Amino acid sequence: MVHSAYDSFELLNNCPTKIDAIESYGSNLLISCSDGSLRIYGPESSVSNQSPPSDFHPQNLGLQQERYVLERTVNGFSRRQMLAMEVLVSRELLLSFSESIAFHRLPNLETLAVITKAKGANVYSWDDKRGFLCFGRGKRVCIFRHDGGRGFVEVKEFGVPDTVKSMSWCGENICLGIRREYMILNTTNGALSEVFPSGRIAAPLVVSLPSGELLLGKDNIGVLVDQNGKLIQDGRVCWSEAPAVVVIQKPYAIGLLPRHVEIRSLRVPYPLIQTVVLRNVRRLVQSNNAVIVALDYSVFGFFPVPLGAQIVQLTASGNFDEALALCKMLPPEDSSLRSAKEQSIHIRYAHFLFENGSYEEAMEHFLASQVEITYVLALYPSIIVPKSSFIPEPQKFVDVGDAPYLSRASSGLTDDLDSMPSNVLESDEMDIESKKMSHNTLMALIKYLQKKRYSVIEKATAEGTEEVVSDAVGDSFISYGTGRSKKPTKIIYGLPEESLNVREGRIHAPITSIARDMAAILDTALLQALLLTGQSSAATDFLKALNYCDVKICEEFLQKRSQHACLLELYRSNSMHREALKLLHQLVEESKSEQTTKFKPDMIIEYLKPLCATDPMLVLEFSLPVLESCPMQTIELFLSGNIPADLVNSYLKQHAPNMQATYLELMLAMNENSISGNLQNEMVQIYLSEVLDLYAELNSQQKWDEKTCSPTRKKLLSSLESISGYNPEVLLKKLPPDALYEERAILLGKMNQHELALSIYVHKLHVPELALSYCDRVYDSGLQQHSAKSYGNIYLTLLQIYLNPTKTTKNFEKKITNLVSSQSPGIPKVGSGTTTKVKGGRFKKIAEIEGAEDTRLSPSGTDSGRSDGDTEDAAEEGGSTIMIDQVLDLLSRRWDRIHGAQALKLLPRDTKLQNLLPFLAPLLRKSSEAYRNFSVIKSLRESENLQVKDELYSQRKAVLKITSDSMCSLCNKKIGTSVFAVYPNGKTIVHFVCFRDSQNMKAVGRGSQLRKR
Repeated sequence: MVHSAYDSFELLNNCPTKIDAIESYGSNLLISCSDGSLRIYGPESSVSNQSPPSDFHPQNLGLQQERYVLERTVNGFSRRQMLAMEVLVSRELLLSFSESIAFHRLPNLETLAVITKAKGANVYSWDDKRGFLCFGRGKRVCIFRHDGGRGFVEVKEFGVPDTVKSMSWCGENICLGIRREYMILNTTNGALSEVFPSGRIAAPLVVSLPSGELLLGKDNIGVLVDQNGKLIQDGRVCWSEAPAVVVIQKPYAIGLLPRHVEIRSLRVPYPLIQTVVLRNVRRLVQSNNAVIVALDYSVFGFFPVPLGAQIVQLTASGNFDEALALCKMLPPEDSSLRSAKEQSIHIRYAHFLFENGSYEEAMEHFLASQVEITYVLALYPSIIVPKSSFIPEPQKFVDVGDAPYLSRASSGLTDDLDSMPSNVLESDEMDIESKKMSHNTLMALIKYLQKKRYSVIEKATAEGTEEVVSDAVGDSFISYGTGRSKKPTKIIYGLPEESLNVREGRIHAPITSIARDMAAILDTALLQALLLTGQSSAATDFLKALNYCDVKICEEFLQKRSQHACLLELYRSNSMHREALKLLHQLVEESKSEQTTKFKPDMIIEYLKPLCATDPMLVLEFSLPVLESCPMQTIELFLSGNIPADLVNSYLKQHAPNMQATYLELMLAMNENSISGNLQNEMVQIYLSEVLDLYAELNSQQKWDEKTCSPTRKKLLSSLESISGYNPEVLLKKLPPDALYEERAILLGKMNQHELALSIYVHKLHVPELALSYCDRVYDSGLQQHSAKSYGNIYLTLLQIYLNPTKTTKNFEKKITNLVSSQSPGIPKVGSGTTTKVKGGRFKKIAEIEGAEDTRLSPSGTDSGRSDGDTEDAAEEGGSTIMIDQVLDLLSRRWDRIHGAQALKLLPRDTKLQNLLPFLAPLLRKSSEAYRNFSVIKSLRESENLQVKDELYSQRKAVLKITSDSMCSLCNKKIGTSVFAVYPNGKTIVHFVCFRDSQNMKAVGRGSQLRKR
């Protein structure tokens, strides 16, 4: 026996006649005896106070747990043996089943109706809800309906394969137990559907459950099926023997077995609850508050033990599941007591399961008990949690006492639920320590904390939001809701004044909330449990999301176990970016020394990306170590983070000047527009400074060579040519007078001092190719600006330099000195200068071929006003030869860009025409081709003009015939002989007067609109 669910009490003994059937009505017992009489018994205490003896006791009373005495006897109640009796409470009727079925009105037992067709019936079933009666007679099943008055109406009759042994209503159908099988009878059409065979030993048994399901007996097994006969999973009630009768009184099933009465739970797996040994039991009947057991000459009552007492018994014996099931059956008015009982049982059950190794189930019951998290964490001494002044230390659990009416007097049991089992609270300390910190216990704890976490975090977040809103509206006091208090302000909330945040005249004290403290305890414990079970990746993901981990405790825990990835996420989630970056930098350096790739410099860059918008100075500070190893990624970080380039440059200039040039180079390579003129100028200044240092060093050693081209000088030359943000005048002053001629030439070109730049290429560097490339660049830039004609004179400037080498050399240093010292814009550019008339007539035809309209040279920045005789004089003055080979090479290679007439005027008189053939031949071909092309174009234009004239004449010849039916399109009147006008389409005709009026109206309309504007 598990526990006592019922108390057995002998209500009646020594009945003078053998008992055939028994029923209860109110607090009375109705006993049908073998002599055909009906004996009515009542409680001894009530009978002594009852006057008229013939009246029943009120039916709302149940059976009393005391001795019963005879009140009266109704002789001749039945002629034959009574098979069964049933009180129909809702209709105040008594159904008696003997040789037929009769109905008697209560309480005077007047016979209301007798169903004679039920004569010979052996089984029946009553549907109290609808008032339907069915009974089995032989191989027939009859159905009657109570008409609400004194009679019953036959509804239907069906035939069945064999004699019905047991039957019960199941909804609108009837479940039949015939000789060897169970069947469902459809009362609408009489269709039979088989369920399964019955047992071989015991007779069929059909019992209806309050839920609408059916319990079908198959020998010693009760099979549960639904109203359609489908088996219910896990629906097997195993009796010790085959029961003859089964009575359902929730939550138990009471079965009458040959040698005893067996009580089983209706919860899976339908365990045995109690056994009551009684011999010669004839009837087992359910009453409103008890179960009646009738023997031959005595009657026993099985009275349910109060639920509270049963809960105590079950808990004391360790049957916690049954105890919890009974808790749910406590009356609704005792909901607070029920929740307290359930919490108590859940906690005890959890302790029991925890100590027996069922850790996950234990946590499920801790979760159901709604006990504080700290109570559960007390079972894990190695889990360190933060302390809170708002959350008390977990205390020993004390059970809620039973309500007075739930205690029992007859069972002799004591309510020992208030005392914890000794094996739960007292055990070997070392064994418990090792057990509680095992992997399984921690896994169970993780699942428990994860299930609790959602509600705890939600409350903590809500409180945080409330405080932010409160602070935003300027509350000057701290509202705590539950557990908070408003403290006096003179002591300033119990804190030193310097520790508070004073803002705009308001004091903001640090606020501690219960919900956030609980969230901190939960998250701190959860993180430790995850790491102790080896779930590092899960711990990292946990820290990436919103969490309330205690920084100090978790930091020490993670450092002790070298969980660097988790520590980084802990710092990140708490905005401790400086600590995180220091740790990350340390880990990267250690990985380099150990030659591993666990921590790469890229990780620092990835960490810094979200910080660009909030803390750019921190980004700059910790990006320096990775700028050398990952320059491209670092520059991308600066660009993607929208950190001002000037800020980055100034920081590098102060803290890492050796990386300044690298940064500017990469910035320029990735996005030229992202660098301002100041930064471009600074990058060139850096290059120039390094080149000047190299020059000074080599010059002091007398090893300087103008052709020396170090990597930095290459960068300088490339920068001077490609970028335009620097100031060439400032840089020009820094150049030495006798070196770095190529740089000087580029700078002079930027200042549009083309003659000086070309002079350097020709006379200082002695590289005509560079001079020609320079001219090409100037000419191409003029093409882009749609002014190539003016920039074409750059080749004439180079031609003059070739033709006057001595003069150019003499004046070069003087012009450079004047340019650097004054920086005046008086130096002429290409396209400005004096004009010269053409002397002589021998170049006249060549000039005409070129198509020059005037014989003057275009304005030039060179001294182009001299004649051929001047050229010769200059050559004679210098006593040096003209660079005629370079002149001819230039003319032959760039003949299509040089003005032929002006070039011929600059050449010396003794130049042979044969040497000019590479220049004149393509020039003449081009001129002739152009002449032919223009002639063709002229002819085409004249032809087109003639075609247009012809079309005009043909249009003017159009004929419009005016008839008597011709109508004006404006006034819809006939044209007649009036003056008319024709629209351009040649079809629309109007009166001239109408046309004029319409034009005047349009003019007036346009004038009014203009006035409105």
